[in-house]
Amino acid sequence: MGLFDFFKKKETAPEAQEALDKGLEKTKEGFLSKITKAVAGKSTVDDDVLDNLEEVLVTSDVGVTTTLKIIERIQARVAKDKYLSTSELHRLLRDEIQLMLSENNSNDFRKFEYGQHKPYVIMVVGVNGVGKTTTIGKLAHKLKAEGLSVVLGAADTFRAAAVEQIKLWGERVGVRVVAQAMGSDPASVAFDTLQSAVANGEDVVIIDTAGRLHNKIGLMNELGKIKHVMEKVIPSAPHEILLVLDGSTGQNAFEQCKQFTEATDVNALAITKLDGTAKGGVVIGISDQFKIPVKYIGVGESVNDLQLFDKKAFVDSLFN
Repeated sequence: MGLFDFFKKKETAPEAQEALDKGLEKTKEGFLSKITKAVAGKSTVDDDVLDNLEEVLVTSDVGVTTTLKIIERIQARVAKDKYLSTSELHRLLRDEIQLMLSENNSNDFRKFEYGQHKPYVIMVVGVNGVGKTTTIGKLAHKLKAEGLSVVLGAADTFRAAAVEQIKLWGERVGVRVVAQAMGSDPASVAFDTLQSAVANGEDVVIIDTAGRLHNKIGLMNELGKIKHVMEKVIPSAPHEILLVLDGSTGQNAFEQCKQFTEATDVNALAITKLDGTAKGGVVIGISDQFKIPVKYIGVGESVNDLQLFDKKAFVDSLFN
């Protein structure tokens, strides 16, 4: 069994689905009510309905590029079937969104060989305020609950508050934290964390990094240096570069994703704060435009409200 396969069982439990439904309430209410208005007075899907649907998707922060792709696919279905009733639009839209997420490898986590790496090293990136450190703490809690040993590296040494926050999370969930003084070299913290994890035989290392978008060259250099020193300890590290995005920021999350994917080899996404926004469509658009799997979603403030992303459960929740 892969290192993270335990999420599959836990996250499909009824209580997890209930938390997902609750977390997506604002998005769902806005999304479905807009679709209802889009088809009002219409019995078949025609150009007017498609124009209205396009506006619904764009205003739900799915993004223009992804919206046009969805509309083109539905137009093709309308042309093929000749007569498509508006009552079928929900099902068709659900199918196309789920298919799009599948094409982007969302929830296709067996391609990641977790079990071959010990320790499995995750480097977490993202700007301040997106829930980066909180996501780290919640992920550490989940891993520890399954009997895995976890160590956190406080490599965001730019802010004293960041180091203190990750220490508090370490105490809260009962995992070890490696930290140095504020202003220390982040790469040095990462190096020490990996060395100690190897020496102690720990299963997972999670490295926090500075959450500021300085110029792209500076960001690339800093993250590149951290990766380079980690490779000295574990040649294959980091195994995962996890970008944390705040779902409530809508289109700003797209820009952050663009900046970080240009600066480093992001291969997984965590989209947080979906419970506090009607902009959950950003999950669909970012997954489609950047072709990076959405791996985790945050649907509440509880330590248990970080879920492994399940595309079918997400789409079902959005439309039910």
